[in-house]
Amino acid sequence: MAETIQKMQGLSRLGVCEPSPWNLPNLLTGMRLVLAVFLCAAITGQWWLTGLVLMGLAAITDWLDGYLARAQGLVSPLGRVLDPLVDKVLISGAFIFLLPVALSQGENWLPPWMVAVVVGRELIITSVREVVERHGVAFGADWPGKLKMVLQCAAICLALVAEEVRPRDSLWGIDRALWNGLRDLSMWAMALATVASGGHYLAKLGSIRWGGEPVGTGDSK
Repeated sequence: MAETIQKMQGLSRLGVCEPSPWNLPNLLTGMRLVLAVFLCAAITGQWWLTGLVLMGLAAITDWLDGYLARAQGLVSPLGRVLDPLVDKVLISGAFIFLLPVALSQGENWLPPWMVAVVVGRELIITSVREVVERHGVAFGADWPGKLKMVLQCAAICLALVAEEVRPRDSLWGIDRALWNGLRDLSMWAMALATVASGGHYLAKLGSIRWGGEPVGTGDSK
């Protein structure tokens, strides 16, 4: 409890105030958490197209809650904590549940080290962000983090589509081999972006003026 209060005090020093915990952006973030749970269930049940729809809806709410929070002046301490946390549950959960799918088929499109990179990066950057913002310095998303998030979502979607097309020759007019190639390419692009964005945020620590002006705003991706 003391740590939570301390963090909220740090966020208030960033000029972030809490209008209401039940504002629309926070409700959309909560909806994304529910979608993350159902997405993992869909992967377990091998309902690939259902998972694709859920992933698409989650990605839309991720963009929409941030847009509304900024446009309506509803950026809040709860939202700044909850939004990146839910993103990490969504992305890390999806990759963790996709891992046994790849392993059970004896394929290497999602090796364990990629999942470890995704989960490890999220844990490290989340911890760094919490420590930095506790000192009253904003540590929000830059373009490498946003690009990483886009590529991770794309990789998950393409993996779901590739599993749907597995027993077929093609899907939506695209050959199965091409879907598999797109999936493999997206996984490597996602992994490289995850590592690069993690390095970017760690390097960003060196430019922070503790107790000075904030060095970023928005959500942490």
